[in-house]
Amino acid sequence: MNLLKTLATVSGMTLVSRILGFVRDVLIARIFGAGIATDAFFVAFRIPNLLRRIFAEGAFSQAFVPILAEYKNSRTPEETHDLIDHVATLLGIALFVATLIGVIAAPLLIYVSAPGFSASPQKFALTVELLRITFPYILFISLVALAGGILNTYGKFSVPAVTPALLNLSFIGCTLWLVPLLDTPVLALAWAVLIGGVLQLAFQVPFLLRIKMMPRLRLRSGDVGAWRVLRQMGPAVFGVSVGQISLLINTIFASFLITGSVSWLYYADRLMEFPAGLLGVALGTVLLPSLSRHYVDNSTEEYSRLLDWGLRLTVLLTLPAALALALLATPLITTLFYHGEFSANDVWMTRDALVAYSVGLLGLILVKVLAPGFYARQNIKTPVKIAIITLVATQLMNLAFIIPLRHAGLALSIGLGACLNAGLLYYKLRSQKIYQPQPGWMIFFLKVLLALAVMGVALWFATGRDASWLASSAIERAIWLTWVVVLGAASYFATLWLLGFRLREFAKRGVE
Repeated sequence: MNLLKTLATVSGMTLVSRILGFVRDVLIARIFGAGIATDAFFVAFRIPNLLRRIFAEGAFSQAFVPILAEYKNSRTPEETHDLIDHVATLLGIALFVATLIGVIAAPLLIYVSAPGFSASPQKFALTVELLRITFPYILFISLVALAGGILNTYGKFSVPAVTPALLNLSFIGCTLWLVPLLDTPVLALAWAVLIGGVLQLAFQVPFLLRIKMMPRLRLRSGDVGAWRVLRQMGPAVFGVSVGQISLLINTIFASFLITGSVSWLYYADRLMEFPAGLLGVALGTVLLPSLSRHYVDNSTEEYSRLLDWGLRLTVLLTLPAALALALLATPLITTLFYHGEFSANDVWMTRDALVAYSVGLLGLILVKVLAPGFYARQNIKTPVKIAIITLVATQLMNLAFIIPLRHAGLALSIGLGACLNAGLLYYKLRSQKIYQPQPGWMIFFLKVLLALAVMGVALWFATGRDASWLASSAIERAIWLTWVVVLGAASYFATLWLLGFRLREFAKRGVE
């Protein structure tokens, strides 16, 4: 299997979803702007979305996929299907109970996650109502993650990658057609979340049937494999969710800041998540099953070479993305969001958060590559210990940055925390001799830095003054931004080509 080709496929499917996500956010920004309604929805949606990232895409996937890969490679298909059945049954029961508790305890959850909202009874009540509608999303999306883990293990990467597009389509449809029908328009966004979860699960069912791994309702309390997954999942909940826990704590901090702070952080996070999803999530998705297979086969050299391939690709593509986010913050925000209720002040505030986030983009994506190096070996303890250190450091930075930098300080602490997390993961991979860098890293890095310098100069002169972007029309901004992005990408990759980089070098590294 050519991993570069597989990565391109997954990234391409993810790109479709991310583009639809931007359409969604443009519509939300145009109709609702950044105020009480959006603050309430983003807080309400963040709680089930946080649980999705922790339990579904995070801890569950990291615990389940390596064990499923082990069964697939060393057990019979019947034993593998039994594992899937028992894990799905246990997961479904736990999720149903958690959903009931979440709906009933919605006021308490909002009070804990956004205590500043309690000062405004209207805002607090609206957020509670939104959470009660959105919370069942965790039930459906966790089952989607189970299906996605199965499909990825069987090499069907494109299906889970394109599935999130259905959530964005649900948002777009509800924003366009349901908003005008409701007395409280923002409730349409909450119903879009629930509908999107149902659509995503229904979409994956036919593909599970095709590979004959559709989960069946079966519960056997003594199933060894299922309990191994649960034991691995316990510590993994914390180990893979530091960034999400930090985001939740950031919401608590932001709820005490001026109205709009939660929304500014959300819009900046959405822009930062674009490259993080295209590369970080895609790389993690592709690497984990392959690393798990090498571990089962005891191929230590191939294991290290695969990690090296992932790290080089991350550096090659993430550094220009981070630089572009910082230099093009105002052009991106004005082009995508500066419409309708989204004001000029919202542009400046979102820009500050996005520039702060860009500092940690490399760390955020490196974690997606380095953490699977441990999870594929079913080593949960090391990332958990690192996660604890990272979480404490991030909150100390929150306290240090929030007064002088306000909401942007919260974004900066997330980024720097991710860099610390990545640095410690890298150190442990090296010290435990799990990863050995391949030759040529110094020359590789110097060439990337030179290409970044050329791109930075090109973008600096091409973007002009920030005020010019606000004064331009929507069409002028779109054309201008397209030209600037093309210029930046062309200058970066042309410089790399002149320095001797060739795509086939990375394709060879990805052959399995």
